[in-house]
Amino acid sequence: MTRILDCIIIGGGIAGLQAAIQLGRYKHEVLIIDAEDGRSTLCKSYHNILGYPDGVSGDELRSLGRKHAEALGVEFLKSTVTTLKKEEDYFFVQTETDIIRSRKILIATGVMDNIPSFPELYPCLGVSVYLCPDCDGYEVKDKKVIIIGNGNVGANMALTLLYWTKEILYINQGGEALEAKLEKELDANNIPIVTAKIKKVIAEGSQIKGYELEDGKKMEATSSFIAFGGNKVKSDLAVPLGVEIMENNHIIVHPRTKMTNVDGVWAAGDVVAHSEQVTIAMGEGSQAAIWIHKALLKEREK
Repeated sequence: MTRILDCIIIGGGIAGLQAAIQLGRYKHEVLIIDAEDGRSTLCKSYHNILGYPDGVSGDELRSLGRKHAEALGVEFLKSTVTTLKKEEDYFFVQTETDIIRSRKILIATGVMDNIPSFPELYPCLGVSVYLCPDCDGYEVKDKKVIIIGNGNVGANMALTLLYWTKEILYINQGGEALEAKLEKELDANNIPIVTAKIKKVIAEGSQIKGYELEDGKKMEATSSFIAFGGNKVKSDLAVPLGVEIMENNHIIVHPRTKMTNVDGVWAAGDVVAHSEQVTIAMGEGSQAAIWIHKALLKEREK
């Protein structure tokens, strides 16, 4: 309990790692606490990142980021933060095994996607099964696409993908009724709606082949999108501190500094309200770190 860190970063995904690298270059004492089960561990290939025209997996980015950060003296702890509180000038971070003190906190806990529990889907993520049309709409250009989703969320995904392809099928796995307006738009664009449960995902390694429904029918395609909604924004730790969050649970930060309304607490990455892009998470992590550094310098000058 005697040691006081300069900054604890909660979350070791893309935003957290980029912040750690920047803070490490400033020679601050930094600890990343991460359960190693975040969103970026799932994607097998990101295709829209500068320097990786053939794609790069989340695991590879994380591995490179950790190696970079460790070379700069950043420490890592595989654990889960259970509580976070502030007493006087310090933050107390309770993990599963310890209590750690820090001058500053960066929350980079991210978002967890609502993905159906078919194990065959996971090797396909980012390769032939996608979640984000801004990231991967280009990957299905002029291809047949099956969307699996729920109600209006899946319908809106189907309409969004019309920019890239006209051959779209929507399996309304969740079964919620669609708004009449959306149903009419799907029909006008020749997008069939199949309201049925999926019995089996048909895939070969990372290549989706289609879906078998409970009635035995098979829907075939080599590209698919998931659109169920209900993604989990992991901002729970921020609430007891008094951090301001939106109705959708994303954390509100200052657009320039990335600091929250609570002095000494920053947030970056998908947990913040933005378009949930890896490149934006990198930028926010770096930006937050710069202002954490400025704040630490001010304290030293007192």
